[in-house]
This record gives sequence, C-alpha cells and structure tokens, in this order.
Amino acid sequence: MEDVKTINLRGVNCFLLKSGEGFILIDTGLPARRAELERELESAGCRPGDLRLVILTHGDYDHAGNGAYLREKYGVKIAMHHVDSPMVERGDEASNRKDRPDRVSPLGRIIIPIGKLMTTLCRMGKLETFKPDLCLDDGQSLAEYGLDARVLHLPGHSKGSIGVLTADGGLFCGDLLMNMRRPDAHFMIDDLAGFHASIEKLKSPQIQMVYPGHGKPFPMSSLPPL
Repeated sequence: MEDVKTINLRGVNCFLLKSGEGFILIDTGLPARRAELERELESAGCRPGDLRLVILTHGDYDHAGNGAYLREKYGVKIAMHHVDSPMVERGDEASNRKDRPDRVSPLGRIIIPIGKLMTTLCRMGKLETFKPDLCLDDGQSLAEYGLDARVLHLPGHSKGSIGVLTADGGLFCGDLLMNMRRPDAHFMIDDLAGFHASIEKLKSPQIQMVYPGHGKPFPMSSLPPL
C-alpha cells in the first residue's frame, strides 16, 4: 500500500495511514519509545491537528502505551473495541483475559518472562490509564475519517482485538498474527476458539497483504494453515 508508513518501535509496529487531508494511526507503541514515535510522525508530515484518529487493535501496553499522551498532545480521539476497554481504563493487561491462556508457543515461553523482567528492570511502569473516546464494532466503516476501510473483530489474542481491512486488501491485524521468523499465529492465544473463528473470517480473497503488530508485512497467500 502506497499510503502506509510502518513505524517499528523496537519490535512493535505502528502504522500511519494517509486519510484524506490527515492521518490515522494504528497502535501507539511503548511510552519508552515515545520520542521516536513523534519523530516518525513529524517526518511523515503528521503534526498536532493532522491526526484524525488513533485506532488501538487491542489493549496491551506495547500497543496502547502512548494513547493518553497522543490524545492530549495531538487532540485526537482514541478508538478501540469496547471489550478491551477495561484493559486501558484499569492499566491491567490481564483484565478480561483467562487466568491461563489457551496456548503459548515455545517462543512465547521465552519472550513473556523476558518482557516482564525488562518491564521491571527498565521501570517502564504501568499504562497511563484512559477511557477510549470511541468504540469500534465489527464491520464498521471508517469512511467518515477519510479511510476506505472497515473494522474486523478478531478475538483470540484478546477478546476485544480488532483489525482494519482496507478496500485494496490490506489487513492490519494487531496481534492475531505475527511474522518474526515466518508468518504465524501470535505466540500467546488467550482464547483458541475465538482465534480459529477469526482465522475463518480472514478466508477472503479480498485480503492481499497482512500488516502484523510484530514482524514484517507479508502476503496473505504465504500464511500457512493454522
């Protein structure tokens, strides 16, 4: 897609989409990478007043961590699915998740403890809590924000995970899928039944390219059976 800027913030992808006379940002990265995010927005010509909407694919800290800050500085509304709203309102990633996820891959068993340790050692703190301005529903059009796209509810990694599917077949899927070594499911699946339902929803010839929250974009045709 020509009008997409990938902003990789130490392994977490944010996507800046041209939207009419402004921009839409999908996910926000960690607060520790805030200065880098602002530099990337500035280099793309996105300044306060130019950002029309921030969409959070889910409520995890590494995707929602700059939501409150961007709303204050850029005067932008924050949108997400209502089911994940408690995660950012309470600053608790475990909110609305099972006590134990249905599936954690071998990679996840390594990454999750390291992530928790780094959060403690680097004093990254808790999420700046906030209440989303808008709740997005499955099938909702984003035309009023200048983007020819619709929202897909894609539970699995979290109950309120969503994706954005553009008219030209670009899917911004958050943490439903990833591409660290190869296209695959995210290493942590909270609800396996929800995940499989989401994968079924993606079996559409409309989807051409997948833009995951972690790793490089990849053609939908390269995704193996999951």
